[in-house]
Amino acid sequence: MTERRRWNDRWVAPVDPPGTMRLFFAVPVPVQAQAHISELIARVQASVGDGHARIRWVRVDGLHLTLRFLGPTPDEMRRPLIAGADALAATAEPFEVALSRGGAFPSLERPRSLWVGVAAGADRLAGLADGLTAAAGECGLVLDTRPFTPHLTIARTDGLRLGPVAARALESAADGLDVRFKVDRVVLFRSVLGGGPARYEPLHEAILGA
Repeated sequence: MTERRRWNDRWVAPVDPPGTMRLFFAVPVPVQAQAHISELIARVQASVGDGHARIRWVRVDGLHLTLRFLGPTPDEMRRPLIAGADALAATAEPFEVALSRGGAFPSLERPRSLWVGVAAGADRLAGLADGLTAAAGECGLVLDTRPFTPHLTIARTDGLRLGPVAARALESAADGLDVRFKVDRVVLFRSVLGGGPARYEPLHEAILGA
């Protein structure tokens, strides 16, 4: 979910306007599930070989299912966004998510990102995403209206020669994958870019059913 521009073969983080933070709502992946995804990533890296170093793998300790990306958001909007997330979470009950399959956007042949899919709980995630979109709209934010497709991003491969190799390796390695965990919160994260993979700082947790 990072936006970067390439300059002389270096990826440079964008500079956000003063008085803003790059924010998004997401469901964090718990530690046990992170371990399974870490093993999957290791298998894909072994299949790709030495070239995997140029693939921009996400930090495993920051794995999450993005619900809504807000982008650079004025600081004064943070409090009403949190209130909206809390109100939404209070109406929802915890549920189970199952991670399964691997793929790439937009295709295996020309991948920009590698992902793990959601086999169970997708409808519940979509409901949370729609509710967060409405809450953001009440705060005056206009968000991307493309259909919500729940997935777990694990790497960025746009423009890399070995991208298609990694995408096919992921598809093969994730065959039969079944990683389950309970979703019991929605987190407002700040995305910090630059100096390696993006880092995600939790700013608020909205507990489901609370």
